[in-house]
Amino acid sequence: MKYISGKILQENGFVNGYIGFEKNKILEKGRGKAPTKPICKGLILPSFVNFHTHIGDSFIRLRKIKLPKNIEKLVGPPDGLKHRLLKKANEKEVIESMVNTINFMMKTGTNFFCDFRENGITGLSKIKKALKPFYISSMILSRPEENNYKKNEIAKLLEKSEGIGISSITDWDYTLVKKIAQETKRKQKIFALHASERIREDIDLILDLKPDFLIHMTKATDSDLKKVKENDIPIVICPRSNSFFGMKPSYKLLKKTDIETLIGTDNCMIATPNIIEEIKFIRRQTNIFSLEELLAMISISPRKVLNLSPCIPCQNSSADFVILDPKSLDILYIKKAGFIERGMIDES
Repeated sequence: MKYISGKILQENGFVNGYIGFEKNKILEKGRGKAPTKPICKGLILPSFVNFHTHIGDSFIRLRKIKLPKNIEKLVGPPDGLKHRLLKKANEKEVIESMVNTINFMMKTGTNFFCDFRENGITGLSKIKKALKPFYISSMILSRPEENNYKKNEIAKLLEKSEGIGISSITDWDYTLVKKIAQETKRKQKIFALHASERIREDIDLILDLKPDFLIHMTKATDSDLKKVKENDIPIVICPRSNSFFGMKPSYKLLKKTDIETLIGTDNCMIATPNIIEEIKFIRRQTNIFSLEELLAMISISPRKVLNLSPCIPCQNSSADFVILDPKSLDILYIKKAGFIERGMIDES
């Protein structure tokens, strides 16, 4: 049996202890020193959850195109640069880039990601092909080909994905968004959307859609966030992506309102999908959240939101954890059940 030791992240913070595991299962867990010399020491936490990605645009990063720092010009549907490039891109190029991105996420500690998948049924087909070689959990939220409600298309998207994730109510005719949200809820699927990112949007209209979670909310007011909190809706922040456009999350308001805050890396063409880099970036921007709180946002909190278990590495659970250097937060060791990869990831 192998042992690791250090500070284990629990729901109430770090606890000094150790974990003993064999193959893909945790067999022992305790406080204090490990019974034998550990193979690695550091901050121990569950593998990461990247709660918001757009991995379909990974290929754009490889083209080294100068990206406009205007949200509408870059990602606004239907004519933003990203959407124009996605429509013209070669299928092989898109899929290969997504495969490389998924592999990169796993190598940097992510074992679950939530992707907003553009391009309708075609886009959904591409990401499913990219996912085939991997043992990684995902929640794929599809999107209609155009900003329109077509009953048959929505039915197919809901059949083949975990739900719908749209851009924002500003980009749509609201009555059509409402139809999509209602149909999604009828099918008991996930409905989510970007909200109040570029401009403040009507929070009552947003909440009337009964979203499962919201992305960004950088322009939301104190009153908006209080309403979100009252409705028990998580908010996913993407600090590096926001920074690209000259914005940042409302850290003080998120802390003040005690909203369930999760983290995503957003568009791959802007930021690499390395979720720990978001934590490092936030710590450079603010000291409002403790390290424990930030690390919980990419491990324990999203697992609770997604009803995944266990929330923390515990006895008899799958050996699925990451060890970080306490000072640099660089990854020292990754253990993932069911994933075979050379290098720092252990599958023995």
